[in-house]
Amino acid sequence: MVLCTACASSNAQPTQAPSNAQPTQAPSNSQPTQVASNSQANQASSSPQAAQAPGASPVGAQAATSPVSVSAAAASPSPVASPQPVAAAAASTSASGGDLRTLVRQVAQQVRPAIVQITNLQQQQQQGVPGQIGGGAAVPAGVGSGVIYDSQGHILTNNHVIAGAQQLEVSLPDRRSFPAKLTGADPQTDLAVLQIEGDNLPVAQLGDSNQLQVGDWVVAIGNALALPGGPTVTQGVVSALNRTVQEPGDTPNTSGPFLFNAIQTDAPINPGNSGGALVNLENEVIGINTLVAGQAEPGVSAQGIGFAIAIATAKPIADQLVSTGRAVHPFLGVQYGPLTPAIAAQLSAGNVQNGAVIGAVQPGSPAATAGLQPRDIITAVDGQPLVAESSLAQMLSQHQPGDQVTLSVVRGGQQLQVQVTLGQAPS
Repeated sequence: MVLCTACASSNAQPTQAPSNAQPTQAPSNSQPTQVASNSQANQASSSPQAAQAPGASPVGAQAATSPVSVSAAAASPSPVASPQPVAAAAASTSASGGDLRTLVRQVAQQVRPAIVQITNLQQQQQQGVPGQIGGGAAVPAGVGSGVIYDSQGHILTNNHVIAGAQQLEVSLPDRRSFPAKLTGADPQTDLAVLQIEGDNLPVAQLGDSNQLQVGDWVVAIGNALALPGGPTVTQGVVSALNRTVQEPGDTPNTSGPFLFNAIQTDAPINPGNSGGALVNLENEVIGINTLVAGQAEPGVSAQGIGFAIAIATAKPIADQLVSTGRAVHPFLGVQYGPLTPAIAAQLSAGNVQNGAVIGAVQPGSPAATAGLQPRDIITAVDGQPLVAESSLAQMLSQHQPGDQVTLSVVRGGQQLQVQVTLGQAPS
């Protein structure tokens, strides 16, 4: 499935945060349906077999913001993506009650003013002037969305929206525009925080994504296709929770970061929505819209499949970016891949069906210190079985550097318990 980030591209190819090697760095958040966007999880260099989401793209308005070019067709949700509420189901949709139409209107009125458009400006190289030093004027390379989430003017968005920018410009629905300063970015989780200075800035309230249930109504707000006139509002439901999806890389046939514990929704999301808000009916932001699925296979389009980074994942990263300018992730130090039946037979794995097969151990890493070896099969972390090799990155992402974990390992047909003290992933 092809995944696309939801950035609206302006023609320029966005410089994207690198996302290829999967080192044992615990990606901070989720397991792959391969989607289009950026950053790698568990720096345990792996080639995790995540379900690849059909034609996924990041939802930034394709302008150099999106890690991969996002075609409008690939990222466009189908006309039936947003569920039509049945009359009987429209009443009492939230704790506060009220029909769905009224509740969605309230969400739009309360949250839309705090959803901004972010324009990624990059230097255009001068052509045909031999010997001239310096580039041309800064031109829009991509357009995405962001959420003002505090009174200090901090804006939460996707890393792929701002990657490669020389300048950043933020426009509010009230038609004010501000230059923005990059506070910090984390390619591994595809999150970034900007800051603007202004009076009476609207602020969106952050909610608790851990309270979401499949079937809950949600509203997506963002600058779809960078259309003039302010953010677009669409509605849908939570289609699934705790998805693991992998964003596309910044070049063809490469992979980006994993999103862990992602929220899947059928609320229509389009290029330009990257970094925008997924909101519950209590007017609280519970996700950052990041990816949409496009083609499942040649000639077959995926419809109504979008992904948002859960706010429970995004807020702690944002806090780190504001306080230190960077996010810290745990580090194991192995490269690994999926356990196939052929590999299992070759490694005498017995009845083991799921796991991560270590291909290489980084010298001096926590894995090397703990005695892990190539050809070891990791089957569980702290007693929790891996359902796929990508589960390793997801499980490690829930820890901090310095935490001790117990890995269940099969080596030459023998079951071992290996204790590892996680390190800190390199910047």
